[in-house]
Amino acid sequence: MMLHSAYEDRRNPMYESIYAEMAAETTATIRDNERQAFEHSIRLLEAAKEEGRGSTQSVTALLFLSRLWGVLLEDLARPDNGLPETLRASLISIGIWMLRRAEDIRQGRVDDFQALIDVSQSICQGLKRH
Repeated sequence: MMLHSAYEDRRNPMYESIYAEMAAETTATIRDNERQAFEHSIRLLEAAKEEGRGSTQSVTALLFLSRLWGVLLEDLARPDNGLPETLRASLISIGIWMLRRAEDIRQGRVDDFQALIDVSQSICQGLKRH
């Protein structure tokens, strides 16, 4: 009976295949969670649009959107984030714009939620395609 080291086990094609499958499932799960978060944000923003700036729905939607983008921006800024650098940079720019727009609505400088909804729907569609 021959004993294998842990290093040899990791190089085994069977283990590499299992790891790749697990990594793909993990990525798919993360993407699905992100999609669900954007769908929830869109529903909240649509309710806020109906009720108007200053409503409870508006406060709830803008708070959720700010928290969502806070988490996403933190992840996008990590050096070990697996997305291509150009995509990360674009998403960071979008996130900063979303946060500024949300603050403009909160402060009464803008009343329109539609741009936030449109951008969120576009990102959500991208998450569905991948």
